[in-house]
Formats: sequence, structure tokens, C-alpha cells
Amino acid sequence: MKIFFSVILCVLFISVFLACNPGATRTPDELFRAEEPMEAPAQESMKAPAEAKPVQQAVKPVKLSLETVYFGYDRFDLTDESRLILAEHAKKLKENPGVKILIEGHCDERGTIEYNLALGDKRASAVEDYLVNYGVDPGRISTISYGKERPVAAGHTEESWFWNRRAVFVILE
Repeated sequence: MKIFFSVILCVLFISVFLACNPGATRTPDELFRAEEPMEAPAQESMKAPAEAKPVQQAVKPVKLSLETVYFGYDRFDLTDESRLILAEHAKKLKENPGVKILIEGHCDERGTIEYNLALGDKRASAVEDYLVNYGVDPGRISTISYGKERPVAAGHTEESWFWNRRAVFVILE
């Protein structure tokens, strides 16, 4: 019988609490939604001080696309076509000084893993050197070699090998 009266008292207490506190039955969305627009308190000093500056707008993300450059078989020297592409890249990078890049050096499947890692590094470094000589800050450029580990073209043909001998640009910032 004591339990029955305890339950009745609890129900009665909760009912009285909810009746006296209508906000307690609201959902979280209702609690944070203003029922009536709040008016700001009247103050004489609502004007910004004369030395206050407007808040700068957020920097828009840079949409920058840098074309892949390709290399000859067992080569890391830049072709005339690659130099033209890299000159455009240097121009874009100088126009966007906040952008950092990663240059990935890649190779085709021929050769040992070690040899291709070294060749991929030489390819990425050749591209970096060209950009730096063109005026791009070397602190904005990182390089990595993937050797033959990340081919873009499957197959064992000259065409597949051509597409895999490349330097790829990754925009970091």
C-alpha cells in the first residue's frame, strides 16, 4: 500500500511541476525558438567607435587546377611542352600566394621498385626546380615519389606506360 501512495504522490508532484512550469514540456527546438522578437535594450552607445574597422570577409577558397606533366622513358628532364605548362603553373601559383602544393613523381611499371622511387623523386624535383627558378617560393612546394606504385593506366603497352610517367600536382591549401 505504501508503494501505491508513493506512486500517486510522484504523479501528483510531476503534474503540479508541469502545470507551474510550462517550459518544461517544450522540445529543445521550442526552448531555443523565440516566441516574440526580442527588442534590444535602449542604449545611447549603440554606435561603433570611430576607430572600429569592419570585419573582413572570409577568404574564398581558391579553385586552382594544375595540369599533369609527362616524361619520356627513363627520363626526368622536362620537355618543351612541359616547360610551357609549368610556366603557366608558376604564373597561377604566384597569383595565389597562399596556395601550397605537393608534386608527386610517378613512373611506369618497368624497373625495380627502388629505381622507380629514385626516378620519381628526380621527376618531382625537376618540376619543383623549374617552378622555383620561375619565382615560386620553395616553402610552398613539397615533393614525394610514388615510383610505379600508383599507376593511372593499366596495361603493358607504350600508351599505358606513357600515362604513368608523370608529375601530378596536389593542392594542399
